[in-house]
Amino acid sequence: MTSTAAPTGPGSIRLGLRANLTQFALLVAVNALVGGTLGQERTVLPLLADEAFHLSAHTAALTYIVAFGATKAITNFFAGALSDRFGRKPVLVAGWLFALPVPLLLIWAPSWGWVVFANVLLGINQGSTWSTTVIMKIDLVGPARRGLAMGLNEAAGYGFLAVTAMATGAVAAHWGLRPEPFFLGIAYVALGLGLSVFAVRETREHARAEATVHPTPANPDHHGELTTGRIARVTSATDKSLSSASWAGMVNNLNDALAWGLFPLLYASYGLGIGRIGLLAALYPAVWGAGQILTGWWSDRIGRKNLITAGMLLQAAAIALVALGTTFTTWAVAQVLLGAGTALVYPTLLAVIGDVAHPAWRARAVGVYRLWRDGGFAVGALLAGILADAYGLTTAIWAVAALTAAAGIVVATRMYETHPRPATP
Repeated sequence: MTSTAAPTGPGSIRLGLRANLTQFALLVAVNALVGGTLGQERTVLPLLADEAFHLSAHTAALTYIVAFGATKAITNFFAGALSDRFGRKPVLVAGWLFALPVPLLLIWAPSWGWVVFANVLLGINQGSTWSTTVIMKIDLVGPARRGLAMGLNEAAGYGFLAVTAMATGAVAAHWGLRPEPFFLGIAYVALGLGLSVFAVRETREHARAEATVHPTPANPDHHGELTTGRIARVTSATDKSLSSASWAGMVNNLNDALAWGLFPLLYASYGLGIGRIGLLAALYPAVWGAGQILTGWWSDRIGRKNLITAGMLLQAAAIALVALGTTFTTWAVAQVLLGAGTALVYPTLLAVIGDVAHPAWRARAVGVYRLWRDGGFAVGALLAGILADAYGLTTAIWAVAALTAAAGIVVATRMYETHPRPATP
């Protein structure tokens, strides 16, 4: 792991994983807590909707995911823009402040509307904190270890999400769905806010240092002086790799919404208990989280495009296996495959954004990409809920499998390779 010095005069800022290891490791720990804050809901809320609030319609039960996904998607966009304007740390701290009431709302919610409101706040928290930790790690490591940095970031977040999902499932099986499973969330939020206020340092100057030595791109859409509107157009539509990554990211989180909202209901319909449902809910993000350490590093060696294509197609196959399955063993195999496919995709898509976007507007490009990606939560919850209500759980799962395969084909045919020697689009 090498460090690259940026010529910024006296007290020069150094880029690289080794040169910034302490702050990088601290941000990994903060993002683990971000993932755990989301993980407190993963097993419990789908069952709470059914057992405590008696929401028989899948579309109604999934409103919390729609609220979470829509709010997080919009917050991602503003988090990128605000972190360029005011710095990364203020956005990170503000995100944790929005999380403070979430566990308490979930514990005391007398109606489903309280749960939906809690997920609006959770969406703001996740969009602010997760986006900012991504941006800060890209700032610190520079271009040489971008894939590895994203792999470590996402591994921490989703690994701790998995641990928390399994832990809350075990707690709920022993003590009930409320309030004990959400005590973990209270601890995570307090610790995450404390670390962000007192230990995390600003990284915006690292991006500015990288910008001073960034090669002049041939493509005018990749130059440093772009407006936010043009950045949104480039990331969403005109650049083939950035827009393909945005589409693939949206579909990835679309199928994650399915796994979050409907898979536990499918398992329960076959008689699985809360403990085993919690284990399945944890297995997918556990493989996803751990695998990203390898896949992020791997994408720095062999490039991004092929890993993303393979990952989307593997996810499609895994979702189809869930639809075909009727036993715990089959579903466990499917969750492992789904986690492996997502591990191939998740850090690699973020690395594509970092490869192509100029350091001067990279934070905003990450925000636009994450706007599309996390919008997939809302789209997926609505699509899966409507199809499940009209045609049944299995039909909804098959439809999402087909969409995921289509996204893999789009990446294979449209994306150009962005690393290690970017091709001209």
